Amino acid sequence: MNNEKVKGHIFILVTNVLFAVNIPISKSLIPSHVMPEALTLLRIVSGCILFWIASLFVAREKVAAKDLGLLFLCAVCGVAFNQTLFMVGLNLTSPVDASIIATAGPIYVMLLAAVILKEPISGQKAAGVLLGVVGAVALILSSSRGEDQAGGLDGNLRIVFSNLLYSVYVVLSRPLSQRYSAVTMMKWMFLFSAVILIPFTYRTVLEAPAFHRDSLVWEEAGAIVYVLLLGTFVPYLMIPMSLKRLRPTTVSMYNYTQPIIASLLAVMLGQGSFSWWKLVSAALVFLGVYLVTQSKSREDVERSKTRQ
Repeated sequence: MNNEKVKGHIFILVTNVLFAVNIPISKSLIPSHVMPEALTLLRIVSGCILFWIASLFVAREKVAAKDLGLLFLCAVCGVAFNQTLFMVGLNLTSPVDASIIATAGPIYVMLLAAVILKEPISGQKAAGVLLGVVGAVALILSSSRGEDQAGGLDGNLRIVFSNLLYSVYVVLSRPLSQRYSAVTMMKWMFLFSAVILIPFTYRTVLEAPAFHRDSLVWEEAGAIVYVLLLGTFVPYLMIPMSLKRLRPTTVSMYNYTQPIIASLLAVMLGQGSFSWWKLVSAALVFLGVYLVTQSKSREDVERSKTRQ
């Protein structure tokens, strides 16, 4: 594995760590401190401002008109509707249910990459995805045993559609990540997303209980800062940086690390316990990631045909 691919794996691993921590923090904020639509808009507007500021310190890139259209579509799928559906769904269901549903992401990406990018679906890749699904679901089910973790059907369906939209974004944005920097992509995507959502959701921000306190609640403020900075700006910056170096299916496979990280956080906070079953589940997840990352890409297949 060359240095660029190693960087890609590091970027997407850090991204999923930050996203994993973001789920329980966001759940603690909605709806008592801020409504899900308001938290989504805060994430998108703050991300837009931060990415445009960041663009002042990197080389300026001119985006072709046809690519602006694709960036708009990526904004709809990967930011605006994806984040809105996820936050509203998380408000109606449990973090455990949300994590279970997220394990379907790599399957969507693998199928979409096969149709759109003509990526081959090898037996090894399919086996890796299957192992990841089994490991992640087994871990979450073992962690929630004996607890009331039933989520509303309405919330679960929103998480499903959110996950599907994110998968479409991962596949569609791969070609863009080869032509433009992460900052250029994100500044346009977050700008488009802000324009889409502000007219419909700005009132929820003005009415948020968190902004009508008589005094500052540090835990509440810290949680909001984490969601806006480490739960949005940093990971969204790293996603295209990883896609520039890795295949979409490989990037999506790291979704399986989120339940692992959530479980470890629960143990550290005294909210859960560790067991051999969890260790086996984690091993299945990482074995699945390994199989997918070692499978042949379309470029590898074409190169091997050329040599024959």
